[in-house]
Amino acid sequence: MKRFTIISIATIYILSEVISLRAQEDYRFEIGGGVGMTGYLGDANTSNLYQHPSWDVELLFRYIATNRWNFKTNFYIGGLKGNSADMTNVFPDGQTYKFSTVFYELSELAEFNFFGYGIGETYLHLKRWTPYLAGGLGITAWNVGGKAGAAFTIPFGVGFRYKPSKRWNLGLEFLMKKVFTDKLDGPDLQDPVGIKSSFMKNTDWYSTLTFTVSYEFSKRCATCNYKD
Repeated sequence: MKRFTIISIATIYILSEVISLRAQEDYRFEIGGGVGMTGYLGDANTSNLYQHPSWDVELLFRYIATNRWNFKTNFYIGGLKGNSADMTNVFPDGQTYKFSTVFYELSELAEFNFFGYGIGETYLHLKRWTPYLAGGLGITAWNVGGKAGAAFTIPFGVGFRYKPSKRWNLGLEFLMKKVFTDKLDGPDLQDPVGIKSSFMKNTDWYSTLTFTVSYEFSKRCATCNYKD
């Protein structure tokens, strides 16, 4: 009986230490960056999102709330361009328009993982990979033809994340951004066919398709065996 008691106490102690070590490896935050491509839809391109693709660079900061929910801050610098000469639609007097700009975007997104994402804590059935949904609110600034502009955006889309090791993450994310203005492609394309736009009705969208690498830091709980 004494031997059984000693073995039981030792087993409980070892298990508590293992759980504690796992908790010590659970992190709150993630920082990283990425590169990718952009697409544009608007008065200078009404059908093919990637008719004139451009580039983007992203910096990200993510708060890991749970294995399913994250909250991410994105900062993008990227290019957008379009040319109405490639469209089948014809503007009045046969005019054609093209534009090119560099944009700056700051956005906040909520992300929902389809699977519990992580390594360790097998009782939670975590996976090293997961698709996810994302959506939020942002603001974008740009300059076309010497005319600066800024507007609110609604970014939403899907992504995929993979964890090659405990603290490193690889990701691929596609987001569409609804821009609440018709001036993203410049003043010449604000009202090319005489149809007035408004805050809630316009034709300008853009997208980002970005590959990211990120690193987790700040242990969630270094001395206990639960998540706060």
